Amino acid sequence: MDFDPHLTTDQSPRNADAHQDTRLPRWPDGRAPTVLQVVPTLVTGGAERGCIDMALALQAAGGTPLVASEGGPMVRELDRARITHLTLPLASKNPLTIRRNARRLAAIIREHKVDIVHARSRAPAWSAWLACRETGARYMTTFHAPYNFGSGPVGGRLKRWYNSVMARGERVVAISGFIRDHVLGNYPVDPARVRVIHRGIDRSVFAPDRVSPTRLVTLAKQWNLPDDRPVILLPGRLTRWKGQIVLIDALAKLGRKDVLALLVGSDQGRTGYREELENRIAANGLRGVVRMTDHCSDMAAAYLLSTVVVSASREPEAFGRVIVEAQAMGKPVIVSAIGAYQETVVPGETAWVVPPDDPDALARALDEALSLTPEQRDAIGARAIDFVADRYTKDRMCAETLAVYAELLQLG
Repeated sequence: MDFDPHLTTDQSPRNADAHQDTRLPRWPDGRAPTVLQVVPTLVTGGAERGCIDMALALQAAGGTPLVASEGGPMVRELDRARITHLTLPLASKNPLTIRRNARRLAAIIREHKVDIVHARSRAPAWSAWLACRETGARYMTTFHAPYNFGSGPVGGRLKRWYNSVMARGERVVAISGFIRDHVLGNYPVDPARVRVIHRGIDRSVFAPDRVSPTRLVTLAKQWNLPDDRPVILLPGRLTRWKGQIVLIDALAKLGRKDVLALLVGSDQGRTGYREELENRIAANGLRGVVRMTDHCSDMAAAYLLSTVVVSASREPEAFGRVIVEAQAMGKPVIVSAIGAYQETVVPGETAWVVPPDDPDALARALDEALSLTPEQRDAIGARAIDFVADRYTKDRMCAETLAVYAELLQLG
């Protein structure tokens, strides 16, 4: 690919769509809304993180946030902020439970005078949609993934209908341009109702100067990292579509034994796939080159310890949080040319973009990335940090979502 590591930071292009205005919205009639967000659980994940971030942002903007879910460890964050969490069996896909949840949500809407219900997943979205029809509350959704359509003519139609609740919002938030195109291409949605609001990262966490030397030393010791070898990092749960096998095959083609590749992520019970990866590593003579670690609780430090961060996904990503976080930490990245990755990097300036499932292309990109001088690496890192700060921050995501809340209030 065409990659110019000699570009200076002030030569990086700016996206004409990047916004700088992150002021709080003007609430109609001066009254901030009460917003009920519904998610299946508050365990982990992008939808859950976005839900918590928005609840805190609405509270800071003078509104009243409520969250309904089955619960989970992240409820503690709401409790600390004194934000009301309502426990309902919202992860259930049972039609009877969905109906009962709709009645419960309708009662909550009336009791708390909820203005807007914001759904972030399909099962709770059906309950929310029914409750809003009954009460007159505004209904909006955030599309967090390109939900599949199942198989067979009957199964496909049923799955498409089930997914369609996410496209029924008076406003539909897509977390990337890729997701917007998916929504508009598969559901009868008026484009005027769709808003692209990229997921945002917390720059108080993902910034090089926020990681102490102690944290770096602690993680380096935990992983037993050598001081004299470049580190290739592929974060992501161990599942086939994340492309760990593609990276292993690329490393075999690269033919270097002086690097260390870390596959960081839990197998979540996929022991068969883990065993397949271990066999692939052994078959390619890469036991001293590739290591698998479990979930990492300090990803900011992990990025900072790396030389290059890779996502070798074989299927489209709805957003690709890992690659945005890595760029925020000033790291060059290599990504597959599918899904939202093509909008969350600057090809040739902050990233190498390679065809998916192509070990040869990935090996060539790795060779280029590992051959950079320190000065070239620093220049890429500075551009990457500026790029993320310009468009992919939590503050921007929250401000743009608050603006959608204000839009809905103006509908009357």
